Amino acid sequence: METAAPPRVQALADAGVSHLPAQYIQPPEHRPAPSPSSHGAAALSVPVVDLSSPSAADAVRAACADWGAFHVVGHGVPVELLDAVRRAGLAFFRAPMGDKLRFACDPARGAAAEGYGSRMLANDDSVLDWRDYFDHHTLPESRRDPSHWPDFVPGYRDIVAKYSSSMKDLAQRLLRIISESLNLPPAYIEEAVGEVYQNITISYYSPCPQPDLALGLQSHSDMGAITLLIQDDVGGLEVLKDGTWVPVPPLADGILVILADQTEIITNGRYKSSVHRAVVNAEHARLSVATFYDPSKSRKICTAQQLVSKDEPQKYRDVIYGDYVSSWYSKGPDGKRNIDALLIQK
Repeated sequence: METAAPPRVQALADAGVSHLPAQYIQPPEHRPAPSPSSHGAAALSVPVVDLSSPSAADAVRAACADWGAFHVVGHGVPVELLDAVRRAGLAFFRAPMGDKLRFACDPARGAAAEGYGSRMLANDDSVLDWRDYFDHHTLPESRRDPSHWPDFVPGYRDIVAKYSSSMKDLAQRLLRIISESLNLPPAYIEEAVGEVYQNITISYYSPCPQPDLALGLQSHSDMGAITLLIQDDVGGLEVLKDGTWVPVPPLADGILVILADQTEIITNGRYKSSVHRAVVNAEHARLSVATFYDPSKSRKICTAQQLVSKDEPQKYRDVIYGDYVSSWYSKGPDGKRNIDALLIQK
């Protein structure tokens, strides 16, 4: 939930603060300081899948099973559109604060309200991310109101609408490939999710005076079905692989696919949602654009019974997606705490 208490992170950075305010300091166990295990990250890299390749389906299957996150290229989304979204987001965050604040989140609308914000969680005692963001409610079109989006960046609203359509098509294409990789009908996961609720969040990570003490985005797995993310050339995203944080290098024409919690539930844990975080640096601002493909709040998410057997019993309880979201925002992110709460104890 956006609150009036914390200032915008960008305002703190622009003011030249030399020490992090206390509410942004992560506890020692969560700080991104190098650890003995981090040396293994150099030998690991997130898979890159060329969707135009005849072997794309096999590559997606392997990436889902081994990582839960992978880049796609050859995806058919024009790189000009990816660049346009990045430029539009940067233009917004570089605008005067007064212009940006006209589109601030409304705290009365609850957690994850649309608009310009810096704080998304409902609990006031949580450590804050070193991040500002703009969240757009883009699908279904009945909840889309472009008047809530910036009007002072030329073409901004049209660019976001075009990007929304392209990301919906790509997400559904990927979900069909993922379903088939598990010998499910191609439309299975898409139909299990139901009517798509899509948010597009542009995040801006300002230079941080003490980057070893802060995180741009705390460790978490996404709560929906699938997330599609692009970033600029700065870098800072990391995914957790076998206990090691692995940097995800920027790929100008690539789109990062991140499996989210509802896909893990539907696939009975065959494919795991990816735990990821964003680290910050002292010199360069960073921008990313995440597109979330989620169920409606009233949708009941259930494990595919085709993937349940005596040898592989059902791992997760069924859940109403709105209840899952409420829990996520009230408890806050912490690795996979929220999906682990649904585990069926044997």
